[in-house]
Amino acid sequence: MTFLSATLDRVKPSPTIAVTTKAAELKAAGRDIIALGAGEPDFDTPQNIKDAAIKAINEGKTKYTAVDGIPELKKAICAKFKRENGLGYEPAQVTVGTGGKQVLYNALMATLNPGDEVIIPAPYWVSYPDMVLLAGGEPIVIEGAMDKGYKISAAQLEAAITPKTKWFLFNSPSNPTGAGYSWDELKALTDVLMRHPQVWVMSDDMYEHLVFDDFKFCTPAQVEPGLYDRTLTVNGVSKAYAMTGWRIGYAAGPVPLIKAMGKIQSQSTSNPSSISQWAAVEALNGVQDYIESNKALFQRRRDLVVSMLNQAKGVTCPRPEGAFYVYPDISACIGKTSAAGTLIENDEAFATALLEETGVAVVFGAAFGLSPNFRVSYATSDEALTEACARIQTFCAGLK
Repeated sequence: MTFLSATLDRVKPSPTIAVTTKAAELKAAGRDIIALGAGEPDFDTPQNIKDAAIKAINEGKTKYTAVDGIPELKKAICAKFKRENGLGYEPAQVTVGTGGKQVLYNALMATLNPGDEVIIPAPYWVSYPDMVLLAGGEPIVIEGAMDKGYKISAAQLEAAITPKTKWFLFNSPSNPTGAGYSWDELKALTDVLMRHPQVWVMSDDMYEHLVFDDFKFCTPAQVEPGLYDRTLTVNGVSKAYAMTGWRIGYAAGPVPLIKAMGKIQSQSTSNPSSISQWAAVEALNGVQDYIESNKALFQRRRDLVVSMLNQAKGVTCPRPEGAFYVYPDISACIGKTSAAGTLIENDEAFATALLEETGVAVVFGAAFGLSPNFRVSYATSDEALTEACARIQTFCAGLK
């Protein structure tokens, strides 16, 4: 339609949401579907957090709040950053949005001018490049190879920086790969950034608490204090506290940037849900015991999925450090034909045939900027994962 904005031509709908929607439609039509597309924990929000929300409702805390967060939540966020990351922030340096996605979007909208470049390691979360494009910037993608753990090197980062580079958008542990950068690996990147004072750092730490084995999480401003004044550290309550639908994300950074992001939010959504904010106060300030038990559950599921997928013909699945995703390589499957006669031309064809022929919904790798792969979210039951992986094994065995 001619009256729609030309900006829409620069972006595409979220592939992860599309896969989840398609799986739900097939399930509603009576198909036996196992959906491994959505990135959200399968267990309920902890009771103390739900009780805090109910208490807020009963106390009438249902009015508009400050645009970018109530003082109590900003104070809790400052305490979290100090306690868990060794980062000192004041409430004026904190913003709260309707999910981490809005916080990232606000930052890009508040800072990007036409032609500004944002460096994004791939595989990347599907929304990063499109948010940059919507804000008028240019995404510059650096590919992290599977044999490097899907991580980029300092040399790659150095080579990608130009006078137009405004942001380095960083995510560890990663969606979609689960790859986590160690202190030393991150220090090599921050050393590069210290040599380029025009480049700011946007660190998406959403999967901070979902790390496995002996891996220790760290964030850029913690590793290199010299970057503190040009780093936006982004996080939220959705993954660690099973609060995806509550829609609360937050960030801390320099006051001028935080004020600019607040201005964007004031003319778009205004404040996040008041009830969700009070629930988030309890999430950050309350008991944290279940984070460790949930982490152990996810680690067991990771090991199950990695083991079973590596037994599928033509599939190579690395063992990630965190999050709740795996990102197997299917190079050996491309060019073959499925048992039902579908030519597997690329990873999108693989994912489509897998859904249609076996009822297993995954997200194809091209959506995340690196092919040929697919993403599995193992945030579901052991039984569903075992059955889904068995179907993937059968599907791959049938490729000719």
